[in-house]
Amino acid sequence: MQVHLNPPLEPGSAPRHAAAIVATAADISSADLDYSPESIDLVEDIVDGFRAEGVTGEDMAESLTAFGCYVGEILTRHFGGAWRHGPAAHRASVSLVVELPDARECYPIDWVFRRLEFGADVSIRDLCTAAGVANGPPNEQTHE
Repeated sequence: MQVHLNPPLEPGSAPRHAAAIVATAADISSADLDYSPESIDLVEDIVDGFRAEGVTGEDMAESLTAFGCYVGEILTRHFGGAWRHGPAAHRASVSLVVELPDARECYPIDWVFRRLEFGADVSIRDLCTAAGVANGPPNEQTHE
């Protein structure tokens, strides 16, 4: 799958892609993506809407990647994660991961693509919750 984002998808650009999808979601559907863990429900609803319309991952690759960056930003802001390049073996699907302070890697971009493909069988909320619970209490700091 080719994703053509500007700027290219890199650890330093993930927050910008997240911010862009926040603005786009607000313009298109008045969705209030506020970087709270609770807003993951909105992301799931939006992705479920794409699924209901019969959209494929290829059709919406850039938007799905940006939504994955948004989910990753929740992990960085609330659970102390940091964007990193993914392992070479995993790069065929996603080039970025969020590494948590305990060195576990999370794949929020993959989670969004999997939600589109498998629907409610893949709970982005549960995946984020598991990452946060395993990492200790959430860090309530937010960064704009």
